[in-house]
Parts: sequence; structure tokens; C-alpha cells
Amino acid sequence: MSVDGTSLLRLEKTSLREQALSALRRAITTGQLTPGTHLVETDLSDALQISRGTLREAMRQLQQEGLISMGARGRLSVRHLDAKEIRDIFNVRAALESLAARELASRADRADLVTALRHAVDEMQRWAAANLEDRIEADLRFHRTMCQLTGNETLLHQWTSLEGSIRMSIMFAGVDRAIKNMDAKRHNDIVDAIESGDGDKAAATVQDHMSGAASTLVGSA
Repeated sequence: MSVDGTSLLRLEKTSLREQALSALRRAITTGQLTPGTHLVETDLSDALQISRGTLREAMRQLQQEGLISMGARGRLSVRHLDAKEIRDIFNVRAALESLAARELASRADRADLVTALRHAVDEMQRWAAANLEDRIEADLRFHRTMCQLTGNETLLHQWTSLEGSIRMSIMFAGVDRAIKNMDAKRHNDIVDAIESGDGDKAAATVQDHMSGAASTLVGSA
């Protein structure tokens, strides 16, 4: 059986793209690259030791995710969110995730779903003393899992399309406020409401969760 050399090269390139994408996403999410930072191709490609073509592919993906934006003369920079955008993001999250919670609360296999969500909260607690990146990922996994468990592909797709903006919003007001929103008990309250089987209560608990998270980040801004 012959091996297509171009396929192997393509796999290697894809791997480099994914590694660059992960590194840049992590740097933006954790605040290493702060909002408004201009992204210079030559500097980044040298730092990541990848070609500028591979870097551009990664940056196009980050632009689609809402982590970077294009300004004057096509210059790319780390996206900056204002207080209104943060509230808008959390309002949309509340709509999507309250729908998810309502659906899960009505399911006949609710006990199994609750077990999966409890596991996601346990993972948040397990990473509570870890670095900020791991804590953010554990928090996102909980919310993503809640949407996945509904089996509603449209809902999950809409939530995933917001994920880049969600990542940007997490660090809006700094590490201390971000960590406050990752408190495991706040997430257990959602699971408790789903376990109760009361769809209205489950939806309202998510709404309160998102409202409180947004207020923590933007305060009275």
C-alpha cells in the first residue's frame, strides 16, 4: 500500500495549526494577550515557530470564534468587549441554557443526566486549585455538557458559536471576579433545580445564575 506524502504533510500542517490555535486561544483567554493588543504576524510566527500561512489559518479561526477582530487597514487585534456586550452575551447564554435546563428537568432519564452534571461540577472542584486556564475549561465544560445532554443540536450549535465571546467575557473584570463566577456551589444549584423535575425552577435558576455572573463582571458599569 502506497502512502500519499502530501497527506502526511497536510496532517503535520493541521497539527501545527491546532497547536497554534490552542496557544493563542489560551493566551487571550487568560489575559496574557490583553484586549486591544495588535497581533503582528511576524512576531507571532517567530514566537510560535510556525509559518505565517499556518498562523493566518489559526487567526482566521480565532476571528470566527470572536476572540480577535479586524480593525483599520485589516489589522487584527485581541477583541475588546464593553459592558453592554458582556450583558448581551450573558442574556443570550441565559436564553439558551435556561432552555437546556428546562428540557433536562422534564426528561424521563433525568437521574442519569443529573449524574453527568454532578460529575462536571466535581471536575470544577477538582480543578479549583489549578491554574486559571484549567479552571476556565472546567467551567465551560459544565455549561457545554448541559447543552449537549439535551440532544438538541441546534441549541448546542448556537451555544458553541458563542464560546469565543464567552471566553472573552470571563476575564473582562480580572481574575478575582472570574474565579468568583466559577464557584462550584452556584453550579450545583442549577443541577439541584434540574433534579427537582420542575422546568420553571430549573430555567429560573439558570437565569439567576447568568444575571449574577454578568453583575459580578460589569457591576454598575
